[in-house]
Amino acid sequence: MAAGHHVTLFATADSLTSAELQATTPTGWSEDAGIDAKVAECLHIASVFERAGDFDIIHNGFDFLPLTYSELVDTPVVTTIHGFSSEKIVPVYQRYDGAGAYVSISDADRHPDLHYAATIHHGIDIDQFAVHPSPGEHLLFFGRIHPDKGTAHAIEVARRCGRRLDIAGIIQDEEYFRDAVAPHLDGDQVRYLGAVGADSRTEVLGGAHALLHLIDFDEPFGYSVVESMACGTPVIAHARGSMGELIEHGVTGYLAADMDAAVAAVDAAGGLDRAKIAECAAARFSVSAMVDKYVDVYRDVLGARA
Repeated sequence: MAAGHHVTLFATADSLTSAELQATTPTGWSEDAGIDAKVAECLHIASVFERAGDFDIIHNGFDFLPLTYSELVDTPVVTTIHGFSSEKIVPVYQRYDGAGAYVSISDADRHPDLHYAATIHHGIDIDQFAVHPSPGEHLLFFGRIHPDKGTAHAIEVARRCGRRLDIAGIIQDEEYFRDAVAPHLDGDQVRYLGAVGADSRTEVLGGAHALLHLIDFDEPFGYSVVESMACGTPVIAHARGSMGELIEHGVTGYLAADMDAAVAAVDAAGGLDRAKIAECAAARFSVSAMVDKYVDVYRDVLGARA
């Protein structure tokens, strides 16, 4: 809307948006056990395509099922693929490859059997983040507590560096938390802060010496990585998935091949320019930068149709 485009958002009725809102369910089904997920999903998707003639572009961020409607309407469909939950869903994307346009959220997350119009990284509201005036010497883990995210690796690196570690995030894997994280929590050297809300996110992210993002999977994108950099806090990450696209090695953080490299990067991170880190994040990962790239894709798709 702010960019001068008329937008209709198809989402739950409790959504906050400046766009025209059309809803078929009052809230998300994960928040209301009385809502049948499959019924809500069907009504939601149908409501979009029943109005296809009202729009120049339909932008689908709802996974693969809306693709099955895409050849039933004349309006072109742009689909952002937010990763693949399973290889089993890929045949649907293959079936409609070329019928519309696919956008990946990172080059690392592209499937080799599909064609893409662009890679567009997620954008964040840069104005919600700021460089901390007096960051501490402690390290931070910020994300869901799960083996994939490497919480235990962060504990090991902090121990080897002799620095305090703050852990912030929801517990997604109770067994992993109980066995690999909880035994190290002492309220002093290793502290668990729980889930961190938007009101304290900048303080927690900006106040750390560095963010440890020692993932054990090929992560399609890392919001906490970008948010940390928006606060000027360098990120030390395992060089997997999209990390090489998000982090500029030696400028906004360090890409570590192993735990020894991660340990070595902790002291080096103190020499990075935190103001420059925040500037890089603002230039690359703002909402406006993301919107501009999507508008370019829309114009290319419409131009091809014309």
